[in-house]
Amino acid sequence: MLKQMIALIGLSAGIVLSMSYAQQGVQLLMNAHSYVTHLLMQLFSEGQAGNLARGLLALISIPFLIALVPTLIYWMLRRSFFPYFMEIVWAVWLVQVGALVISGG
Repeated sequence: MLKQMIALIGLSAGIVLSMSYAQQGVQLLMNAHSYVTHLLMQLFSEGQAGNLARGLLALISIPFLIALVPTLIYWMLRRSFFPYFMEIVWAVWLVQVGALVISGG
């Protein structure tokens, strides 16, 4: 419990000190979401089902693509599966959903 509190305080202090970089990262994530949504607009219809499918695929694909980068690097170095793949997917997904909810889009 004490280790988790120290880690939380340390990570919070790190984010506060690098707030501009964190904002740029979240903005980049939002731009990627918009780009993927725009690309998927060509594949799906403009109806309610098309909008739902486009939103789901855009929301799910970006965290998997981001988590794929360290996974491939780890695989090239160790020749085994990256043990924290889904944790990275969930963390990126939570940041992405939080940013989308806050921005209203």
